[in-house]
Amino acid sequence: MLPIKRLSDRLEKLIEGRLWLKVLIALGLGICFGLLLGPDLNFFTPSTVKILTSWLALPGQVFLVLIQMIVVPLVVASIVRGLAANNNPQALKKIGLIALIFVLSTTIAAATIGISLGQLIKPGSHLQLGTLIETIPVPTQHAPASSFPALDQLPEKMLSLLPTNPLASMVSGEMLQVILFAAVLGFALLSIPAKQAQPLFDLLAALQEVSIRVVSWAMHLAPLAVFGLITKLVANLGVNILTGMLMYVLTVVIGLFMLVMLYTLLILTTRRFPLRVFFGKLRELLLLAFSTSSSAAVMPLTIRVTENELGIRPGIAQFLVPLGATVNMAGTALYQGVATVFLAQVFNVDLTSTNYAFIVTMAVAASVGSPATPGAGIVILSMVLEGVGIPAAGVALLLGVDRILDMCRTAVNVLGDVVACTLAEHFLMPENHPVQQEIN
Repeated sequence: MLPIKRLSDRLEKLIEGRLWLKVLIALGLGICFGLLLGPDLNFFTPSTVKILTSWLALPGQVFLVLIQMIVVPLVVASIVRGLAANNNPQALKKIGLIALIFVLSTTIAAATIGISLGQLIKPGSHLQLGTLIETIPVPTQHAPASSFPALDQLPEKMLSLLPTNPLASMVSGEMLQVILFAAVLGFALLSIPAKQAQPLFDLLAALQEVSIRVVSWAMHLAPLAVFGLITKLVANLGVNILTGMLMYVLTVVIGLFMLVMLYTLLILTTRRFPLRVFFGKLRELLLLAFSTSSSAAVMPLTIRVTENELGIRPGIAQFLVPLGATVNMAGTALYQGVATVFLAQVFNVDLTSTNYAFIVTMAVAASVGSPATPGAGIVILSMVLEGVGIPAAGVALLLGVDRILDMCRTAVNVLGDVVACTLAEHFLMPENHPVQQEIN
């Protein structure tokens, strides 16, 4: 649709200016500066390093605040307008069913892959716990323990998903409730005469345009943000600590690669594009998702790429991309599976088959509705750890390398959003559709 193309022009100009390349250069410079400031070379005192890295990380903090500030209005406006662009009730049912099956199956598979790799590679056996505990401060706040609700509590739990106060849900960042509110609002607007609904649709279109403009401003800060945050990471930890966590990082990366292979198999079943062409069209999008660690930040670009480059109908892209940016977190679920098994090995906690089932269930449940912003995965992980008897303080061991892994899993999550759109288009598009004939 023309509005989305117009709204994403600014981001497209940033891509033409090789923003992704600037971000990757900033990443490399951040590692080098971090090594110079870090404890390995000892050129500066710890107090001086703390002051310098705090100021260098300021653009990164501003970037995160801008994204967190705008993610709720962007999701609401995009979902409602996506429903409006697809006013066929039968098509909406099919899209919703495809999205549900895709999210549940891939998230369960991802969590299972993470647990299996953790048991096979045993990354926790390669860690010197004492050194890390002395180096990384233990957080004082822990997530509350989680457990399976009893059968008599399930109706109340299900009812709590509906937002009694949508504004309160928006303020507290309860994204699943926000999505349900947006869906109800969208369906209600479709059920009333178009003349009455048009003013609100126009208002949401303006809100979407404003949100994307704010995202565009934030993207200008992306190179400085990455440089400052990576510099602070490396400077505060040093090479030795990062090396000690290398096996854990490799385990997560291997798992994410296996998840990418699963997505690749799904793309092959659609026979819409050769793999080289498909990933070529997504190159800039995935690099920016990797660099920014936020699927919300690249949401407008994801919509543009799926519509313009992959030929996905606007009604599918504008509905599934914002939905997927919030509920499709397979990469995060895989990371949680590996991290839980890793910390269980570190703290010598024996996990039973019931614990593993709980990990998979919580990884799926917690991933749905988590914020599409950097660092959300580490917060959700605390919940899972408490549920299986692992000290939530163990999260402190992962904070040092979480930024790197967050970048990786965000790119995989965004790829999953695109694959979901491609599958929905494949199952809804007739074989003689003009776009399908052009692709063939």
